[in-house]
Amino acid sequence: MRREGTIGFRDVILDAIVPARRAVARHASGNPDGFLGQVRGVIHIGANLGQERFRDRRLGLEVLWIEPIPSVFEGLQRNIRVLPGQRAVRALVTDTDGRGHDFHIASNDGASSSIHALKRSLEIWPRVHFVDTMHIESVTLLRRERIDSARSQALVLDTQGSERLVLHGAASLLGGIRFVKVEAYDLELYEGRCRRSDISAYLGSQGSEEIRHTPFAGRAGDGTCYDVVFRRRA
Repeated sequence: MRREGTIGFRDVILDAIVPARRAVARHASGNPDGFLGQVRGVIHIGANLGQERFRDRRLGLEVLWIEPIPSVFEGLQRNIRVLPGQRAVRALVTDTDGRGHDFHIASNDGASSSIHALKRSLEIWPRVHFVDTMHIESVTLLRRERIDSARSQALVLDTQGSERLVLHGAASLLGGIRFVKVEAYDLELYEGRCRRSDISAYLGSQGSEEIRHTPFAGRAGDGTCYDVVFRRRA
């Protein structure tokens, strides 16, 4: 049995082919995550169970996963414990340190959990609802972790309506981040939360520009949900 934390033969082979895989990712025109081939590391905020962990490993990335729900976090830790270069911390990241939030746990294994109440999300995903609420104190990204932007050059947010809060709390870090990927919407999925245009305006003021948007859900003539990638201007 392979011991946790050891490097096996498969890892040696994988490390040898990582450069080729990163080159493929960079140049694949249809790949919305192609930017990951241009960075050394990535921070996932709203990690859930680390569904992208094997892709990130194949690309040889250093990964920091951040997830607030204790039970989901335990599953995340189990999922990444034998993957070199990946670590996880449990935290609710916003723009404020030490502020208490009612964090609503969603029925889809916590994937749609949020500090905000559901609004039009119910129209697109009618089977997804909140099943519990827990009180969690938030932290800013910079307060929670000492980030080396020379290594963690990409930021991926899946925080269900609080993306702009996270970005505000990490404002002084954004100058060293090359790419930001967010889930953004042109309809109000969560009550009172910002839309894609708000995130674009804020990141634009911080020196980044939108380079790609990929729709993944929505209703014809009503609104669309996107994965949006921003790149820091040279």
